[in-house]
Amino acid sequence: TDSSRIHLAEEVKVTEGAESVVLPCRTSPNLHEKTSVHWTRSEPEFNTVHVYSNTSKDQNKQDSLYRGRTKLNEDLLRTGDLSLTLSYPTERDSGTYICTVYRDKDILRWKVVLKHVRGQYRASG
Repeated sequence: TDSSRIHLAEEVKVTEGAESVVLPCRTSPNLHEKTSVHWTRSEPEFNTVHVYSNTSKDQNKQDSLYRGRTKLNEDLLRTGDLSLTLSYPTERDSGTYICTVYRDKDILRWKVVLKHVRGQYRASG
């Protein structure tokens, strides 16, 4: 398989003042327990957002900007839902996120673009 293939970007908009935002990433269910998931931000700068891995040495590679603000689903290997929940998103969180899944010999990547939208929280009209 071509490991450099990046799946189509999804765009997610989050309004100012929202409590959290979900960056979607889904793959086939019943993943091998050696599967690891790396959420990174590629633009405007590179950040490690969240690492899920059964080897604990990877767990600490999280940038301080995201510490305590990210979570993945409990049951992600069974469901294949690797979406990331980011709490208290601000304008600083805007950018391009990559969900990379290391599955056996495969590397799968999804791209999610997060856009922070100012002050459209109140209903129009």
